Amino acid sequence: MKSLQMFINGEWVDSVTKETFATINPGTKEEIAYVPRGGKVDIDRAVLAARVAFESEEWQETLPSERGRLLHRISKLILEEKGELAFLETSDTGKPLAQAMADVEVAARYFEYYSGVADKILGETIPIRPDLLDFTVREPLGVTAHIVPWNYPIQIASRSLSAALAAGNTAVIKPAEDTPLTALRLAEICDKAGVPKGVVNVVTGYGSEAGAALANHADINHITFTGSVATGTEVMKAAALHIKPVTLELGGKSPNIVFADANLEEAALWVVKSITQNAGQTCSAGARLLVERSIHSSFVSMVKEKMAGLRIGLGIDHADIGPIISEKQLQRIESYMEVAKQEGAMILLGGKRYTKAGNGIFFEPTIIDLVDKDSRLAKEEIFGPVLVVLPFDSPKEAVALANSTEYGLVTGIWTSDIHKAHWLAARVRSGQVFVNNYGAGGGVEMTFGGYRKSGFGREKGLEALKYYTQVKNIAVKFTI
Repeated sequence: MKSLQMFINGEWVDSVTKETFATINPGTKEEIAYVPRGGKVDIDRAVLAARVAFESEEWQETLPSERGRLLHRISKLILEEKGELAFLETSDTGKPLAQAMADVEVAARYFEYYSGVADKILGETIPIRPDLLDFTVREPLGVTAHIVPWNYPIQIASRSLSAALAAGNTAVIKPAEDTPLTALRLAEICDKAGVPKGVVNVVTGYGSEAGAALANHADINHITFTGSVATGTEVMKAAALHIKPVTLELGGKSPNIVFADANLEEAALWVVKSITQNAGQTCSAGARLLVERSIHSSFVSMVKEKMAGLRIGLGIDHADIGPIISEKQLQRIESYMEVAKQEGAMILLGGKRYTKAGNGIFFEPTIIDLVDKDSRLAKEEIFGPVLVVLPFDSPKEAVALANSTEYGLVTGIWTSDIHKAHWLAARVRSGQVFVNNYGAGGGVEMTFGGYRKSGFGREKGLEALKYYTQVKNIAVKFTI
């Protein structure tokens, strides 16, 4: 057991109250470390440090190319510490070690990617009249707040932090109370890379305390939040009080639409991967299988066979499926199994807690077939390894089913007919559409974000930089 500290203004500090709480490995229920229970005063300290750093000559005069070199150094250091970072991530989240390794590599790639564009954030010239030079510049927003979820801690923290720093902002990160370890190590890496003090700050604590204080702070200029719709709504309300822009990446109920003419073996493989990665605790998980009725029975059998062969266990033991993050989340998943029973849906596989992997919090990969399109199972985010199946008879019905939830994050389309693929891609309402693959939100270069209650604003790729900058128009009149 270790007692860790927060990172504020380039220093490792305790919370003002000196209170701490334990972070727990959900695979074993063992306490890993004690971290500070930060609150409003600690958030105030961190935001002030970020504000002073942003206004400082040191940061203001840091050339875009030098910001790029800083980010590149961070990327290299992350890769150098990949093994330890992955171990921390697996310990904190419970996810399989191979998935944690991949998350660390993606985190490094974010910093590498934005290191290459830090000096390419361009404005435009606008033709007005001969005696007027009109142009725009993109400037950093200022102090950015990053409220990070528990399911992909290092990857999502790196996703928004790298883009914010590339654009010249400073940052305050509030990691989820369930998984704070890699965010603290990321702060250490930033410091080691030479990021000036106060530019990156990490405050640990509970969402209702430190997270709420950060979202409600008057002196931040932008909030990035990834998490539930309910909490996202509260973040929006807080931002509205101070007229702050927000980027929200919220829930999903993403469909894989499988036609009879698809490569069914490949489709089945990815249907399983997209719902069991991170034990289904993924906003972009392929939680709904929409399958053409003519192959409904045979294809679901293929999926069932592949899913039944997955090994459940500790992430450190290289299991295929790790634990659920908490007892609270497990109880939520179990409540939906009761809904299935009440509605008469067919639980083909799983549907209950897994108890053969020790004292951890595990749930069996689950398939629920013949779900009614208006069922809560078909519309609400379960956030576990639970796949619901809905058959369809035509492309039009498939689109109607795909668009029948309040979400719109990712859609997978599986067909060998390119005309049908384009027809569907144009009509499904989701931020990402994958044809004959399913990226589960992956790809650092690929614009990512949702429609409707999946949120708004975009992360990843060049598009993300628009949300960490503001446009200034300058008009210069000249005469001879």
